[in-house]
Amino acid sequence: MGEMVEFASNGGTATGYLAKPERGAGLGLLVIQEWWGLVPHIEDVCERFAAEGFTALAPDLYRGETTTEPDEAGKLMMSMNFDQAAKDLSGAVDFLTSSDDVRGEGIGVVGFCMGGGLALVMATRRPDAIKACVPFYGVIPWPSAQPDWSKVEASIQGHFAEKDDFFTPDAVAELEATLKDLGKDADLIVYPAVDHAFFNDTRPEVYDETAADLAWTRTLEFLRSKLG
Repeated sequence: MGEMVEFASNGGTATGYLAKPERGAGLGLLVIQEWWGLVPHIEDVCERFAAEGFTALAPDLYRGETTTEPDEAGKLMMSMNFDQAAKDLSGAVDFLTSSDDVRGEGIGVVGFCMGGGLALVMATRRPDAIKACVPFYGVIPWPSAQPDWSKVEASIQGHFAEKDDFFTPDAVAELEATLKDLGKDADLIVYPAVDHAFFNDTRPEVYDETAADLAWTRTLEFLRSKLG
């Protein structure tokens, strides 16, 4: 089982959920929460990655706050101090890259919904360390956080939903074209007939087991190929 850990964050401290393989060092992976907060589902995702040989850290970007209500989640997301969140995420990157529990060259980042958008943002802000980026139906609602895509050095594999009103298939195609026009390694996959958050198995109203299993397999293969 994983544990809550503390790490440095630009002169302060932050916390996160850390899950490690049973034996040896794992491939380093930053896992970024959905707008609900650092909820049990995200901890479970970290555990699943640890069972597959990753050392996975999910920072607590809401500093202990969580919710199950969409309206409240939206408020938490939009009221989040983005600059502080970026510092916490960068601190988590440094924690992983300096850890004896991490092996390989560089680290990966995986994020869901809000976290998917932040995964893309971090790929532009920490190209020195992030070598693989996997956004799941990522959204970037903060005007101050729009990424400079030219700074991306990581390979990107994105997982998106055909029935997604937050980030539509047209928006996916536009982003992929932008990245490829800049010479970036990007493969953004749209899963047919599924909804936003199709990977979240704690939400039966949107979870799609077939698409989720396929996205999981693709993610593992991609991360291992880029980090291992």
